[in-house]
Amino acid sequence: MSDTRQDDVKQAARQAALDYHEFPRPGKLEIRATKPLANGRDLSRAYSPGVAEACLEIKADPSAAARYTARGNLVAVVSNGTAVLGLGNIGALAAKPVMEGKAVLFKKFANIDCFDIEVNEPDPVKLADIVCALEPSFGAINLEDIKAPDCFIVERLCRERMGIPVFHDDQHGTAIVVGAAAVNALRLTGREFADIKVVSTGGGAAGIACLNMLLKLGVKRENVWLCDIHGLVYEGRTEDMNPEKAAYAQTSDKRSLDEVIDGADLFLGLSGPGVLKPEMVARMAKDPIIFALANPTPEIMPDEVAAVAPGAIVATGRSDYPNQVNNVLCFPFIFRGALDVGATQINDDMQIACVEGIAALARQTTSAEAAAAYQGEQLRFGRDYLIPKPFDPRLMGVVATAVAQAAMATGVATRPLDDIAAYKRKLDSSVIRSSMLMRPVFEAAKAASRRIVFAEGEDERVLRAALAIMEETTEVPILIGRPEVIERRCDRLGLPIRPGKDFAVVNPENDPRYREYWETYHRLMERRGVTPDVAKAILRTNTTAIGAVMVHRGEADSLICGAFGQYLWHLNYVQQILARDTLHAVGALSLIIQTEGPLFIADTQVHAEPTAAQIAETAIGAARHARRFGVTPKVALCSHSQFGTLSTGSGQRMREAVEILDAAGVDFEYEGEMHVDAALDPDLRARIFPSSRLTGAANILIFGSTDAASAVRNILKTRAGGLEVGPILMGMGNRAHIVTPSITARGLLNMSAIAGTPVSVYG
Repeated sequence: MSDTRQDDVKQAARQAALDYHEFPRPGKLEIRATKPLANGRDLSRAYSPGVAEACLEIKADPSAAARYTARGNLVAVVSNGTAVLGLGNIGALAAKPVMEGKAVLFKKFANIDCFDIEVNEPDPVKLADIVCALEPSFGAINLEDIKAPDCFIVERLCRERMGIPVFHDDQHGTAIVVGAAAVNALRLTGREFADIKVVSTGGGAAGIACLNMLLKLGVKRENVWLCDIHGLVYEGRTEDMNPEKAAYAQTSDKRSLDEVIDGADLFLGLSGPGVLKPEMVARMAKDPIIFALANPTPEIMPDEVAAVAPGAIVATGRSDYPNQVNNVLCFPFIFRGALDVGATQINDDMQIACVEGIAALARQTTSAEAAAAYQGEQLRFGRDYLIPKPFDPRLMGVVATAVAQAAMATGVATRPLDDIAAYKRKLDSSVIRSSMLMRPVFEAAKAASRRIVFAEGEDERVLRAALAIMEETTEVPILIGRPEVIERRCDRLGLPIRPGKDFAVVNPENDPRYREYWETYHRLMERRGVTPDVAKAILRTNTTAIGAVMVHRGEADSLICGAFGQYLWHLNYVQQILARDTLHAVGALSLIIQTEGPLFIADTQVHAEPTAAQIAETAIGAARHARRFGVTPKVALCSHSQFGTLSTGSGQRMREAVEILDAAGVDFEYEGEMHVDAALDPDLRARIFPSSRLTGAANILIFGSTDAASAVRNILKTRAGGLEVGPILMGMGNRAHIVTPSITARGLLNMSAIAGTPVSVYG
């Protein structure tokens, strides 16, 4: 790339970053109210006179602030701008974009509210005074970008004087992630902390904290050799020294990095570019561990290491190389656990728990959500994957729970948790939104060991779902696909499962039951124009038909198909083979999970313009399925007509459906026909139709056409942030479900739990 082209690229990137911060409104933060403020009553409660009641409760019991204010979930990100990223001492005001960014990360990854506070105070003692004075406002303090050695002074004074956690992330966040990476690097190379020689460059806050962490993990003090810009830190040195550096002074006549690097097992760099030379790496121990963390240019580039030590394990601070040491793996979750138990500090045990949680998570199979966020990367535990990726949703539950447990075990939790397992489930549900609502379905599925056959068995989403099924349920996945393709993809994706060993595979190109399958299909369809040759062709190429035949023959209990292709195409074969006696497709039900609660939508796929009888049948089926999720059904039959205002087709069919439900004597609330806003707003409905039999907001919306139902489903998903579970195919006795191409691996896992519930559980 020419110099001119490089300059153009850099300028474009710079402008894009500036535009990101300026538009559509300046900055990255805003404040949102968590309580309604729509009328005089709300105002009198939010402010005078009602607010006085909360004030008096807190005056009587200061711990009540966690009940009546946002303090228990509020962190201050405090900086004086004296050591900002790689920019140096740029001052408090110029540091504000970084502090705003930190606050955004707290909110995104751990749902912690933040205020960024930039203070024009270079004196560390005075800065500590200011921070300590903030204690009534915040549940915890995150110190950020304060130069060494001032940061040590500020943190020490604040910890001594404050009764809430104070955490300098530049020190301890980096140290925790380095600790987790080191745990796994030593595991891979067969080393023990007590035996390794550590050589470190950089005597700043992060470097010292990382060495302190390594000592806590078992490294011997005498095996640590610290170098800075002036060379080795040795006993008697006076230049650029402080107590933190002096703690690592060696009794030695050696004076440089080049002199002390021989035989080192671990190089830890938090200094500057090019500090570690390839010839130095060549003199390190066999298969050395090199953490070159200077940003943006590390102490040595990974390809330089590979040239002289092919077996080395390398980590950097950069996202374009494997093993990025990124503080976001730590700080949101250690604060989450600390805040939730009302910890008075973040102690060593809590930090070690964080290290162990992060390290253990990397050794597990990568989550489907993380794989989707980092497509194309090999996310399998090994030399190039020491620590998890920041967008792994399991971090919240694993790390925050471990931290909370450690806080309680060490006696620093003022609000200990009664049920740690329930706490972890709550955390998981905050990042995997379907988990809490799906819990009763998973519990019911565990009561049976049903065989679930997947028509699109070669798809990555299906493979990841199959692994999750084996890990989280008692169900038995069966995959339709070519075994060699499935094995190759499992290997590429780093999945520890193999066809024929961990799960059964049906090979459409060569299965010994092929003749039995096509003959079965032919017998079912011979009077509907299907010849033996057509049956043979379909059962060789159509995986949906193969799966349906397996269910028909009792070789599987339920089929999941539709990961690609059109819904009605799949439905055609499902009905041909499985629609017998009382089984027939009633409708497709989509559960949309929103912040306000669950909302069921039907029929989104099956009947383009259902009859009144089909609408009533859909309502009954939807109510039955809602109960599976622990939801009390409240059904609204939706139309452009509202309680008889129009004589349109949908209005008439909805009114007839209401009459059918009246005659059937169903055991759930329903009403119609009405607009969607009247269904969801009980006050509006009461003004329009005071005698409505429906109480509260509807949670099941039944529409008069798939066009309307599907449109509402898609709008809620794409514009309102709704998460879909489904579609659930009602009426087929749980013998088949047809998903849509947008489904995720998590969605397939949810559908397998639904399919894994015996029919007797829900009718």
